[in-house]
Amino acid sequence: MRRYRNVVYDNARWSGFRFRDGDIVISTPPKCGTTWMQMLCAMLVFDAVEFDRPLTQISPWLDMQINELAGVIHLLEAQEHRRLIKTHTPLDGLPFDERTTYLCVGRDPRDVALSFEHHMANLDMDAVMAARAAAVGLADLEELGPPPSPPAADPVERFWAWAYAEPGAAMGPTLSDILNHLRTFWDRREEANIALFHYSDLLADLAAQIRRLGDALGTEVTDDRLEEFCAAATFERMKQRADDVVPEVGNRIWRSNREFFHRGRDGQWRELLDMEGLRRYEDRVAELVSPDLAAWAHSGWYRADTAPASSLLS
Repeated sequence: MRRYRNVVYDNARWSGFRFRDGDIVISTPPKCGTTWMQMLCAMLVFDAVEFDRPLTQISPWLDMQINELAGVIHLLEAQEHRRLIKTHTPLDGLPFDERTTYLCVGRDPRDVALSFEHHMANLDMDAVMAARAAAVGLADLEELGPPPSPPAADPVERFWAWAYAEPGAAMGPTLSDILNHLRTFWDRREEANIALFHYSDLLADLAAQIRRLGDALGTEVTDDRLEEFCAAATFERMKQRADDVVPEVGNRIWRSNREFFHRGRDGQWRELLDMEGLRRYEDRVAELVSPDLAAWAHSGWYRADTAPASSLLS
């Protein structure tokens, strides 16, 4: 497996993990709808919209370094239901098991960049580092290199620093990181136990995407249940239930649980980039991935097949 490691997570924690028949691995770049997909999977697995414990306990993040690995493994081993395992590690950094379903969710990377800025503003880094120190210690931080320089005050300048940064250059995902993650799934999208979803498609037709997810998981959804699931998984309903569904709620790492759900919409980047900037961005994406992956990564399944070559400019 390729090694993926930063201050927050380390995919070496997957070493020796024992899969079971029916396991589900939810592998997404950060801020691409991870919690949303965890919620949808949990509803399908339990055939319910309310759960007896927080979502983060139902679907733990295995490679997150603010929890002791032994505790996470014990939690997963004790689960008798179909297991849902969260990760932000790309597919080439995960052990591959034919009995497991691997799910990926993409999102327009420009929206990810802006969403992650809000994410970091809402994150209590003192709480994160205290939890990390208790779970794995801090002795390895020197191996990860110096901390990143403070971000520029100008949001446009911050955007271009993100767009041209090297992979793994920051705690959050760079453009290169996001597109690499999606590419590891895109290149294997025809395999039976791999399914790709997109944030834009979930926004456009949640019911159809839940049915599609049910097909991927081998789970039937009745019309009545589908209506309940759609109502329970809206952005506003998730925000109302933030204390039950935000990641790592027990570690109290968020300044506001509700603000973990910020805007939840597409196209935030339009407030930032002019036409010249969009052309520059399109050129940068073309350096990193193929045109078909670029179209899907920015548009989703509904629009990618019909999107014009200049779709990133719209």
